[in-house]
Amino acid sequence: MRVIPAIDLKDGQCVRLQKGDYGTAHKVAENPVETAQRFLDAGADLVHMVDLDAAKDGSHANYGVVEQVIRETGATVELGGGIRSMQDVETVLALGVSRVIIGSAAVRDPEFVAEAVKKYGDKIVVGIDAKSETVRTDGWLGDSGENYIAFAERMESIGVRHIIFTDIDKDGMLAGPNFDQLAALRASVSCEIIASGGVSTLEDITGLKKLGIDGAIAGKAVYTGTLDLEKAISEAK
Repeated sequence: MRVIPAIDLKDGQCVRLQKGDYGTAHKVAENPVETAQRFLDAGADLVHMVDLDAAKDGSHANYGVVEQVIRETGATVELGGGIRSMQDVETVLALGVSRVIIGSAAVRDPEFVAEAVKKYGDKIVVGIDAKSETVRTDGWLGDSGENYIAFAERMESIGVRHIIFTDIDKDGMLAGPNFDQLAALRASVSCEIIASGGVSTLEDITGLKKLGIDGAIAGKAVYTGTLDLEKAISEAK
C-alpha cells in the first residue's frame, strides 16, 4: 500500500477544507513547491493535488502552480478538480501530470470516462466522493442520488482501474477513515482503491492495509503533524 500526501489548491495557495465546505478553507502551507518537495523528501512517490477552484467553477487558475510543482521538484502528480472533457484531460496531461482524476463528469457522462480510459488507460482515475452513501458532484455541493458502490461497479465495468473513495463527512476531521464503507467497496470491486478522508494515524494506515486498500491519501493530518508522513509510508509497505 502507498501513502499519498495531498495538496489542495485554492487561489494558488495550499489550503484544507472541513467536510468539503469552501467556507472553512484555511491556508496550511506557504508554498506548494516547497510543500511537494518536503513530501518527496519524506519518501512519497506520488503527490495528490486538487484544484478546488476548478472543481467549483471550472476555472483553471491553478494550473500554472501544478506545472511549477512538477517542473521544479520532479514530483509524480495526480490531479483532480473540474476535469470535464477530453480537452481537459489532454490539457492536464500536457502540464506533466501522470494521473488525471475525473469526478463529477464521471457521474454525468460515463461515456467520456470510457473514452478517456480507452485512450489513456492507467492515467485515468475516477474520484468517488460520497456523503451518506450517495455520490456527490460539483465540489461536493450536488447530490447525484446514486449509491457509491453501484457507481464504483459501473465505473469498473467500463474499464476504470483506479478509484479514489472519499467519505466527505470524514474529510479534514482527523477522525479516521470510514472503514465500513471501504470494506464494502473492497468486497464489491477488484480495481485499485485509494482511501481519502480522515486518514490521521498510523493505526489508520494499518487498518486500511488489512482491508486490502491499495492507497491512502493524507492531507490535514500531515500538515498538523498528527501523522508523520515518513513513518506512515514505512508502515504502509
